[in-house]
Amino acid sequence: MKIALIQSDLYWEDASTNRKNFESKINQIDSGVNLVVLPEMFSSGFTMNASEVAETMQGETVLWMQSLAKQKQFALVGSLIIAEEGKYYNRMLFVFPNGEIQQYDKRHLFSLAGEHKYYEAGTQKVIVEYLDWKICLQICYDLRFPVFARNTENYDLLLYVANWPKVRTNAWDALLKARAIENLSYVVAVNRVGLDANNYEHIGHSQAIDFLGNPVLDPQENEGVFIVEIDKDPMLETRKKLDFLSDRDQFEIRI
Repeated sequence: MKIALIQSDLYWEDASTNRKNFESKINQIDSGVNLVVLPEMFSSGFTMNASEVAETMQGETVLWMQSLAKQKQFALVGSLIIAEEGKYYNRMLFVFPNGEIQQYDKRHLFSLAGEHKYYEAGTQKVIVEYLDWKICLQICYDLRFPVFARNTENYDLLLYVANWPKVRTNAWDALLKARAIENLSYVVAVNRVGLDANNYEHIGHSQAIDFLGNPVLDPQENEGVFIVEIDKDPMLETRKKLDFLSDRDQFEIRI
């Protein structure tokens, strides 16, 4: 599978400008890419002003994602703020090339920033099946909770989108590598760059890691579109030789 990671600064609470910015970057991508990944809250930045900037599942940004996915014939994924039945969600959308959508609502809300006061936590772990790949969707702070990401479904790719600040970059790098190793899975992670309205600096470190913890794409610190290609066969062969997942603990997550 060929994946494009788009690492960019974000325009604060300005969905229209963010869409234009990402569309210009997407238009630089050559054909043959299967999946394009945008950061967490790519249309607004990591804001707690949910009531002012939230959109619906029929809103402009969702329609934009569907239109681009159909036009370019790739899957498009990223998170944005969605209003639904009087509640707000940090929702990760996986938009298929035919425009169909699967969604994941962020389970672990970042209490240090008060995210839990404004958003409703998700209750479901979501595995998407696409091009014979099983892809586990996760958002930012979820990275700190390995039980929720544990590979009990035999997924092939663990996908993170984030607004992870520079001050905790060491944790970001270390935890992504750990998730790849412990789950014998590829990990692809897309973060933003730039200074947000709360004066938090982000240096990206978007990256891709293989199932043994080796870099497929080293952490990147500049704006850009980074293309990686991952192959499921060597991962499956490794799982046969190093059958660590068969010894995993059996457990139930109670939400």
